[in-house]
Amino acid sequence: MERNDEITNVTAADFDREVLESATPVLVDFWAPWCQPCRVIAPVMNSLAAEYGERLKVIKVDVDDNASLAAEYHVRSIPTVMLFAEGAVRESFVGTRPPQVYREAIDALLR
Repeated sequence: MERNDEITNVTAADFDREVLESATPVLVDFWAPWCQPCRVIAPVMNSLAAEYGERLKVIKVDVDDNASLAAEYHVRSIPTVMLFAEGAVRESFVGTRPPQVYREAIDALLR
């Protein structure tokens, strides 16, 4: 696991602990370094991490290095962003989305 400011890079080895067992909601960005749309939403993920602080974890999973996780969560296209709470996927977004789309899902979950 590698932490970069408010975003944590997670592997299959620590996914359960960091995401499924988390006491707070978790936004997971399934991405790859070669993916241009993934680079487009990276600043959005950074902004959300800073905006929500301790109320939300923001996690990145490199699908090239963690193919088993991508398969387990049926990630067929990247970026795929999933919002987890209490160990389950609550929302899933494929492709780039405006920041407000993520905020609305996060805010609905935090209510």
